[in-house]
Amino acid sequence: MFPLQLLPLHSLHPSQPFTSKMNNSATLQQRCVASLKTLTPHITCLAVHRNLLYAASLNLINVFDLSHYSHIDAFNQSPASGFVKSIAFTNSRVFTAHQDRKIRVWLITPSKRHRLLSSLPTVTDRLRRCIVPRNYVSVRRHKSRLWIQHCDTVSGLAVNQRLMYSVSWDKSFKVWDLFSFRCLESVKAHEDAINALVVNRDGIVYTASADGSIKVWRRDCEGKRHVLVSSIGRQKSTVNALALDGGGAGLFSGGCDGEICRWEWGCEENGAVKMETLRGHSGAILCLIHVAGLLASASADLTVRIWQRERGRSGYSCRAVLEGHEKPVKSLVAFAGGDDDSNGVVSLFSGSLDGEIKVWELFGSA
Repeated sequence: MFPLQLLPLHSLHPSQPFTSKMNNSATLQQRCVASLKTLTPHITCLAVHRNLLYAASLNLINVFDLSHYSHIDAFNQSPASGFVKSIAFTNSRVFTAHQDRKIRVWLITPSKRHRLLSSLPTVTDRLRRCIVPRNYVSVRRHKSRLWIQHCDTVSGLAVNQRLMYSVSWDKSFKVWDLFSFRCLESVKAHEDAINALVVNRDGIVYTASADGSIKVWRRDCEGKRHVLVSSIGRQKSTVNALALDGGGAGLFSGGCDGEICRWEWGCEENGAVKMETLRGHSGAILCLIHVAGLLASASADLTVRIWQRERGRSGYSCRAVLEGHEKPVKSLVAFAGGDDDSNGVVSLFSGSLDGEIKVWELFGSA
């Protein structure tokens, strides 16, 4: 039996009260249409791919068919892998980041089951490099590892074209070839654990750390190495989450102080300029996503806030507060439906540390 419980599907008419709050000027409407409950707690990561919802709960990854919210698979049964921290996709392959310092590669079969293909770095890659002493780096006193290996929890993954990027609490990010599964590069990026990364369409990499900084990286002219472009601010608290706006020109960051900063690229040589600070959460920001002109933030204060740029103004304002979770909301994923994203319905999924996933519909945001 799969380790979850599907709670009754609740279809709410917009005139009925929702478990949310809106400011008086908001035109955005929302409703909670379903609630999925896993029997194991601690939802650490949500992702959507090919009409499938992936929900990591402890070490287990549950898969739901979004056509009818039915549970169709559960994989990564081994508790030894620790928590699943991030999930990324390319075609029929799924990449998962784990607390045991590994990245696992899974194949989506035609029956929508998931089969383990490999773990990164691969055995072949390790054997090829282990005989050369210069391939080892010191990770602590009297302890060394191959530079292609993370030496702490892998906290985030991002795919861009044929490359995948991984960040870790070991303060580094690594670059992987998605065809050969080889590690191409390792960059010592921060002074403390890296909690999040995003990559834009041009291959610009943003990393956020517990050291309070956000760093921007670009491949050099030869396309072989990533070099530091700029370091965005030195914030007072840990930076936990990043999100890019639809065009990739704007960046949002959130941290333990409960504030969300919006950054845009300016003319200065140092790159990004802080445009505004969004306040409203009373707990740490744990996740950020941007879809169809909406910014969603999940927090330790048990709520999800929806932000939108105000008409005729450059700033964002809170348009809704989604309530109902009983523990901190750790993960969000969303997609826009309809031919016109601005007029369509946005489906939002929020996952909490109590093991519950709520399914929301946001509409009327034009």
